[in-house]
Amino acid sequence: MIELPVVEPKKDLKNGKPPWLKVKLPVGEKFRNVRELVDKHKLHTICESGNCPNMGECWGAGTATFMILGNVCTRSCSFCAVKTGRPPEYDEGEPERVAEAILKMKVKHAVLTSVNRDELKDRGAEIWRRTVEQIKKLSPETTIETLIPDVKGNWEALEEMISAGQEVVSHNMETVEELYRKVRPQAKYDRSLEQLRRIKEHGKRSKSGIMVGLGETDAQVLRTMDDLIEVGLDILTIGQYLQPTRLHLEVAEFITPEKFEWYKEVGEKKGLKYVESGPLVRSSYHAERHVNV
Repeated sequence: MIELPVVEPKKDLKNGKPPWLKVKLPVGEKFRNVRELVDKHKLHTICESGNCPNMGECWGAGTATFMILGNVCTRSCSFCAVKTGRPPEYDEGEPERVAEAILKMKVKHAVLTSVNRDELKDRGAEIWRRTVEQIKKLSPETTIETLIPDVKGNWEALEEMISAGQEVVSHNMETVEELYRKVRPQAKYDRSLEQLRRIKEHGKRSKSGIMVGLGETDAQVLRTMDDLIEVGLDILTIGQYLQPTRLHLEVAEFITPEKFEWYKEVGEKKGLKYVESGPLVRSSYHAERHVNV
């Protein structure tokens, strides 16, 4: 039996975020260069669309997570800041523009993600495949992580999405099973686990992420770890949920840095190859480290 740590959660949210969640404003020449390339090539990034707290750090280091297939999602998850609605037609020229931007940025490790495109028969798989292929064509030394959406059980689409030569394939569970109806009402816990199982069986390094601070218990987090280990997961990221707008779910509690460190220790003792755990950790945070761990 794993002993739970004696750490008091921070539940008084009236005074705002605790000090360990303070981040610096984006500044610097590298940040400006990334901004110019993103704007010039008319690209979307999850850094901006998702209100990521690490944008200043990552862009300042010359890296960004590109979001393909537009910036309007067919899902309406209660934690996510990305716009929801009926997406416009996708841009056939997007794979080339993303690849050109990555080449000009001299990116050593690229991370791609996308909105859910449930209205498309192939869930956007063709654009996923073409984007990875184009990046590898222009920048053959660049490693790639693809953070893919839920394909709603379309396993042919999944096969096309993950067969283009990327080194890491990620699909986020986002939360524990008990909170799915509240946090991911259009997703299914078991279906996401099955998607991760198939990714691993395809021979890819598999990765997933969850948020904490939504009202989950330690026991539920540990059970989620067990489920992920059962489907062969390699890498898990754990970060603090932050409410993007007043229309989204409120933060139930701010988890302490000590608790995040405990999650990391427990996850790796259980058998996960690597756990990236911290208050500001997001799916693509330090993603370059996850290629060879």
